[in-house]
Amino acid sequence: MTSPLEGIKVIDMTEVQSGPSCTQMLAWFGAEVIKIERPGGGDPTRNELTDLPGMDGLYYLQLNSNKRSMGLNVKTPEGKEILTKLLREADVFVENLHPGAADELGFSWEEVHKINPRIVYGSITGFDENSPYANVKCYEPIAQCAGGAASTTGWWSGENNLPTQSGAALGDSNTGMHLLIGLLAALLQRDKTGVGQHVRQSMQASVLNLCRVKLRDQLILEHTGRLTNYPQYPNGVFGDTVPRSGNIEGGGVFGWCYKCKGWETDPNAYVYIVLQREDKAFEAAAKALGKPEWINDPKFSTADARDKNKEEIYREIEQFTIGKDKFEAVAELSKAGVPCGPVLSLKEIENDRSLRENGTIVEVEQIKRGKYLTVGMPMKFSDFTPEIKGAPLLGQDTDPILAGLGYTQEQIVKLRNDCSGQNGFAKLAKWFCIAFKV
Repeated sequence: MTSPLEGIKVIDMTEVQSGPSCTQMLAWFGAEVIKIERPGGGDPTRNELTDLPGMDGLYYLQLNSNKRSMGLNVKTPEGKEILTKLLREADVFVENLHPGAADELGFSWEEVHKINPRIVYGSITGFDENSPYANVKCYEPIAQCAGGAASTTGWWSGENNLPTQSGAALGDSNTGMHLLIGLLAALLQRDKTGVGQHVRQSMQASVLNLCRVKLRDQLILEHTGRLTNYPQYPNGVFGDTVPRSGNIEGGGVFGWCYKCKGWETDPNAYVYIVLQREDKAFEAAAKALGKPEWINDPKFSTADARDKNKEEIYREIEQFTIGKDKFEAVAELSKAGVPCGPVLSLKEIENDRSLRENGTIVEVEQIKRGKYLTVGMPMKFSDFTPEIKGAPLLGQDTDPILAGLGYTQEQIVKLRNDCSGQNGFAKLAKWFCIAFKV
């Protein structure tokens, strides 16, 4: 089986989540990904939110599988020389350093392009270059706040009417996936032109791309003064910006989250149900919900009428769902073609047999730790299935990477000996010794 990116070499100088999520996917696609890590500690996530003493954290493991690790101090002349050699033979270079940091190290887009005109250079920043926040350090919640997600997520009234971030990594992993798309497109263009290019992806822009329907709503609000699909309509007051809207579906259909049996003790005993706008689909839903009278009732028979009577519909549907567990409700309604789904906890997802069978969740063997679970390849191919492996220990691949660059075994041994003061290559050994933790 040939992997899609077999033969592609990636130099990965990213940390934490946004960059590693991108380069991990490149590795799953078959690229050789060499992760350049800071001497001493490596990627910060190795030591964040750890669950087992002396082991790399799951945060690191779930974002760095299938990669190789090289400890390298790129601030030293020797480290710069080695990175330059790696870049000369690479296809892709990815960094998510603080704005300007790559330039200060001597590895800006312009310099790397001189080293290797064919290389595709990927950068992740919090904000675009011309943003007033261009030099602001950005984290996941900051990106969600700046990209339109937090201001439009959450409850719309009462003490819980607060900007709320999503539990999904809209700012981090989502940005990594956006950059991934750009890098793949740039590689295809390079096949036509022979020349690489710089692909820049900001976290703010990635979040906003997933909030485009909220920009749609902003324009509708400015034109009409109301948003008929929002729970504030018809009796609430709209301001001049898109409000938070709880659990509405977000499109033109009627969607909401309803309590099911056991909701008093289970915070996830809920089901999401959508009433479609089309007459035939609504009629089927009304019958399945035990409300055939809705079909000819002018309060409910049209989509516009339903928008004006949301609260009554919410109450009536919940009378149907509250006597059933969420799986029973889905089983019953789906027979009638009603779009619906259970609210699944992470515990339920972890133990979902179907997700294990189709590779969405995989069990991976990790050096020292043993087996752990991670999210697998989200897309499924007809002629390719990635073999998801463990994440590398810090610096575990330094020897073979140096050998691949032309260092002899004798030279590598000399570097190791220098760690104990036996030779005179102190500067180069500074990064090498630490990377091997000797």
